[in-house]
Amino acid sequence: MKKTKKERQAELKEKIEAKPFLTDEVLAKFFNVSIQTIRLDRMELNIPELRERIKSVATNNWNETVKALPIDEVIGEIIDLELDNRAISILDITDDHVFSRNKIARGHHLFAQANSLAVAVINDELALTTHADISFTRQVSEGERVVAKACVDRTENSNRTLVEVHSYVGNEKVFSGVFEMFRSNQEKEGNES
Repeated sequence: MKKTKKERQAELKEKIEAKPFLTDEVLAKFFNVSIQTIRLDRMELNIPELRERIKSVATNNWNETVKALPIDEVIGEIIDLELDNRAISILDITDDHVFSRNKIARGHHLFAQANSLAVAVINDELALTTHADISFTRQVSEGERVVAKACVDRTENSNRTLVEVHSYVGNEKVFSGVFEMFRSNQEKEGNES
């Protein structure tokens, strides 16, 4: 049974509040309406488009906590961050990221997303990649969204930390990497500023 506009908009508002990073395309499929209908509903409800929601969350929550590099130097957009624990970023693959002849993403963009996320998750003013063991598991095409998830694995010694990063398109893994990160701070825990 099709929902009324009022019911759909109320449920749309709840869904976006619960999961602010849902795309209009995903919402349109969920509600079985056109993307344009979702956009109009969002406009009537004063809900900004996805990019603006991401920027708002990133600016409000993580701009002050990323220490190793400015947030605008992270490749992709950070949507979740807990220093020295975990982080998530998204990267929408556009024409700028792909080979012109086949529209497949250039590997260095996926690597850069993962590597910059590994740097950003380190709770230190200086974090540098000393070694990376990476694997590309499938090609990524223009128009796909890559979600990279970083997890701080363990500290090798007083100034080395391992960060695992796995990148996905939907539920399919497209990239994996283990990054050994140098950190200038000798203590991993308890160095809040």
